[in-house]
Amino acid sequence: MNQSMPKRSLKDLQLAYRIYFTLGALFICALVVSNLIFQKFFSWNPFGWFNFEVSVGILPYPITFLITDLVSEIYGRKKANQMVTTGIFASIFSLLIVYVADAVPAIATSPVNDALFTKVFGATALAVLASMTAYLLAQYVDIYIYHFWKKLTKGKHLWLRNNFSTFISQFVDTLSVLLLLCSFGILPWDIFGKLLLSGVLFKVVIAALDTPLLYLGVYLFRKKFNLSEGEELQLDV
Repeated sequence: MNQSMPKRSLKDLQLAYRIYFTLGALFICALVVSNLIFQKFFSWNPFGWFNFEVSVGILPYPITFLITDLVSEIYGRKKANQMVTTGIFASIFSLLIVYVADAVPAIATSPVNDALFTKVFGATALAVLASMTAYLLAQYVDIYIYHFWKKLTKGKHLWLRNNFSTFISQFVDTLSVLLLLCSFGILPWDIFGKLLLSGVLFKVVIAALDTPLLYLGVYLFRKKFNLSEGEELQLDV
């Protein structure tokens, strides 16, 4: 796999940076929002054979793994890890904002009173802690496995590294966060197995469905920046 690249124009490098920062913004937004909305659960039975019961916080998660796989493929492992670390800091900062908002007393005419606000966001601290711990582990696992398979296959078989890395990392994420949430008493243990099965299956289905999107993204990058198979854009930090 050849990861070297010819010297690129300043215009191309600026465009590559802009795209990277845009993907980073989408990644951070999806991550932070998922931590804030996790307490609402819904059921989904798209095929008529299994009823998924999952948190709405799971909805943005496949987007984050799609983005990190795309960044891993195009920009390399280092840039993908930097994006994940930045997302963790953004989650901590959002948690501090929620803390301050919860501490400020509501006025009598506020549409949302203190009790309702605390009910919705009161468990955010422990949830974000659990989510960040599980997510950090899962994303680094995802990036490591992705590049392991990329090296092993010499940059070929994009579908293989995309799905293998995502399947394993999503299982790690779901298992870890449910263990922590149940241990903290945020969720009861009697629904642990059902949520684990639903969460993992849901993420596996979505991960399989987003493979064409990854291929499309990689194709557009390779065409725009004239990248060969397995080649990465080298951006100086």
